[in-house]
Formats: sequence, structure tokens, C-alpha cells
Amino acid sequence: MAMEQNEETAMPHVVFIPYAMTSHITPLVHIARLFALHGLKVTIIAPQHNALLFQSSVDRDRLFSGSNITVRTIQFPSEEVGLPVGIENFIASPSMEIVGKVHYGFILLQKIMEQLIREINPNCIVSDMFFPWTVDLAEEMQIPRFSFQPATSIHQCAWVFIREFKPYKNVASDAEKFLIPGLPLDIKMKVSEIEDFLKEETEYTKTVDDVLQAEVRSHGIIHNTCSELEPGVAQLYEKARGVKGWHIGPLALFINKYEAEISSKQISNSNINSCSDPWKGYGDCFNWLENQQPNSVLFVCFGSMIRFSDDQLKEMAVGLKAANCPTIWVFREQDKNEVDEKDEHSDWSRNGFKEMIGEKMFIIQGWAPQQLILKHQAIGGFLTHCGWNSILESLAVGVPLITWPLFSDNFYTDKLLETLGLAIGIGADVWNPGFILSCPPLSGEKIELAVKRLMNNSEESRKIRENAKLMAKKLKSATEEGGSSHSQLIGLIEEIKRCAFKKSS
Repeated sequence: MAMEQNEETAMPHVVFIPYAMTSHITPLVHIARLFALHGLKVTIIAPQHNALLFQSSVDRDRLFSGSNITVRTIQFPSEEVGLPVGIENFIASPSMEIVGKVHYGFILLQKIMEQLIREINPNCIVSDMFFPWTVDLAEEMQIPRFSFQPATSIHQCAWVFIREFKPYKNVASDAEKFLIPGLPLDIKMKVSEIEDFLKEETEYTKTVDDVLQAEVRSHGIIHNTCSELEPGVAQLYEKARGVKGWHIGPLALFINKYEAEISSKQISNSNINSCSDPWKGYGDCFNWLENQQPNSVLFVCFGSMIRFSDDQLKEMAVGLKAANCPTIWVFREQDKNEVDEKDEHSDWSRNGFKEMIGEKMFIIQGWAPQQLILKHQAIGGFLTHCGWNSILESLAVGVPLITWPLFSDNFYTDKLLETLGLAIGIGADVWNPGFILSCPPLSGEKIELAVKRLMNNSEESRKIRENAKLMAKKLKSATEEGGSSHSQLIGLIEEIKRCAFKKSS
């Protein structure tokens, strides 16, 4: 017993701090769970309602695997920022105004989180990129800080080289493409596709500067990617920035494998809903898929944050109908926002919408079990805005993509996938400063053409499908023992242990 207590005392303790977006929270919590499953002590700090997104998974890990992982909840300052209780995540935010308030709430939480971390006294901090202050705290506590970047490495490299060399200044017009210098892949972009804050001073410029400055002072950067998807990029970033990068993705493949092992044991517990049916409520969709031919269905989903204008939705419906391809469209009823607020025609009736889209369309309103849908043999393509988690889910099961980049890092992902022969670009070329889109509507003709190019079984589409299936095998190998991501994950854990031992000795 004394030996076990000594081992417990010596176990490195890592604190994780997720941000306010589910697309950031989910992969960071995956890392926390993997660390705990590999013997580290883990504490996740989050506001109460955000913690509900992953509390059951943490409880399940503790119950079934004995993981030393806990969640410490803090109270979100709802009243101070003028938000209803429970709005702590951008997904619940129908406007940029509310997003700003959520972000401000996390700024107000900084002192509380700092004090809690000092009380916990961990050996390491892993924080979302949007908490650059954690590098100051880590230096004060003399412990390593790792920054979590939920997207690609290539966009970080592109940021550095675009800011340094300003290649967009060498083109005659916004329509002309320029080559981003220094990258291991030939990535060409239009001026209209790169972020405003890279070309001029904006409100977001300081945030980006703070994130990048904190990175170079960090012990390392963790990415949900792998060398198979971004060959040579990790080494390039390390050379350009002087900070170690750890590529340990796709994280969901690690977690899915672990959860499959747990499910195979057929353990039930009255307090943990471990045997719930994820298809519950989606039987009609599943039955519809069963009646479709293999690789014949297009899956269309833009996550939970994108707000299209009514004009764009109409063009989308026209284009998808004209493509004459069986389609599952995950459609979110549009919340009122600054753009549509005064438009008397913005409130669509469900019946009118269904009449517009035709008989080959299956509509899911609200949330959909995306991973399960993508796994189905009938799915032959995925139309997406290039959210990185969705890209990884699709490629992990060998489903090729139609890319419709809209905001954030989407355009770099779009170019990466096209360069690797994994996707067909839909032709979007205007970056938006937020998820409420301000770019001109993409025509139904462009949407129709892109869908037909991928789904018509041409030589081009067969090649892309072949590339996607091959990438799925590579990603699976990367996360198996001895694979690139598995080795990086074990190396990262060993580095944290090394740092903890060095400080204690």
C-alpha cells in the first residue's frame, strides 16, 4: 500500500482548460482522457454547463478504467456579462454580440482559474490556444505549458509566412492567386480568402498576436493532426518558430477504439448511460439510408454555428435538387440575426422548404449523429465548411469531401485537402469574419457542378474516393501502436513525466 501511495504521489498532475467552443472542447477533452488512460492524473477546469458536455465520459472512464480524472467546475459570470444562465458556449449563441459576451465572460474568469490552478498545484498546464495568459502562470509556477491548436498545422505556418512576407501584395487583383512561401506543399490562395487581420489591423489582431507570442514561450504545441495528413509541416513550424509541435491525431480514433473496447465488455451501470442507442430518434434516417446504394448519398452538414442567409439557403436547395443525388441535409432553422432581422420573408415555413428541395432529400433538423452517418456504406461524399473535426471524422472512414470554406481557418484546410487529392472545392473564395456570413451567395449552379463532379462516378471522382480510402488506412495506422500519432502521444506523455521528475529532483 505504501508503494501505491508513493506512485500516486509521483504521478504527474496535468490541468486542462478548454475554451467556449464545442469544436475546441471535444478534442481537448479527448487528450485529457487519453492522458488519464495512460496513467497521468488529470483535472479539467470548466464552467458548469460546458462541463455537462463531457462529464458523463469522464465518469465512465473513472468507473470502467479507473482513470484518475476529475472535473472542477467554476461559475460562469452570466449576470456580469448580461447573459442568461447556461449560455457559456458559442453553439448556444445566435449572434456575434452574444459570442462577444461569452468571450468576455472567460476573460472575467481568468483570475478565478489562475487561483484554482495555484491551489491544485499541477505539474503541467494544457490550455486552449485562446488562453495565452496560461503561459505567464506556467512560468510563475515553473511548470510546462502546452498550447492546444484544434485545427491544422499548415494554417499556423501560413499565418507566420503571410505576416512575414506579405505575398498578397504582389498580385494585381483579389481574383489573382498567390503562392504562400515556405510551405512544403504548393498552397495558392486569393487575397479574398485570407483573414482580414493578416492584411490590416483589426479588433482580432491583438488576440492573434497574444496567441502566437504565448506559443513561442510554451513548452510545446499540441495538434489534432498527423504527419500523414500534413507531411513535413510539424518540422517546418518547429524550425520557423522554435517550439516543439506534437501531432497526436485524429484523437477521435484513439477514443473510439477505447470506447469500443469498453462496449465489448457489455458492462452496465444504473448511474452511467453507457448502453444508450445513439440512433435513438434517428430510425427514419437509418431506414432511409438502408434503402440507398453504396457510395450514392451526399451528406450535407455545416456544424452548429454557421448562419446562412435565406438567399444562400435557397441557392443551396436549388443546387442540391438539380444535382439529382440522394442527400441527407442537416438543416438548422436560422436564428434571427443582424442580417435577417428586418427581412419580412426570412421566416421559412417547413412545408415550403420541403416542397423546394424535392424527393431525394432527407432532412434532419437540428443535431445529427454525424460519425454514425458517415460510417454508413451508403454515404459517398460529405459537403462541409471544413471544420477540422468534421474533416477528420470523414477521412477516418474514407469518405471524400466537397469543401465549402467560410471562415476561421477553413480556407487553408480547403487548399490542403485539394492538394492531397481528397476533396473537390466548391468555388467559395470570400473569407467571412464570423459565422454569420456576409459574403455573396454561392450560386446553385456551382453547388450542382461540385456535387456532380464528386458523385457521378467519373474518373476524377473515383481517384478522389480511392485517395480517401487510402487516407483512412493511413490514419488508422497512425493511431495504432508504433504509428506516428501513437508514438507522438507516448512521447508527449513521457516528456511531461520527465519535466515533473526534473522539477521534483
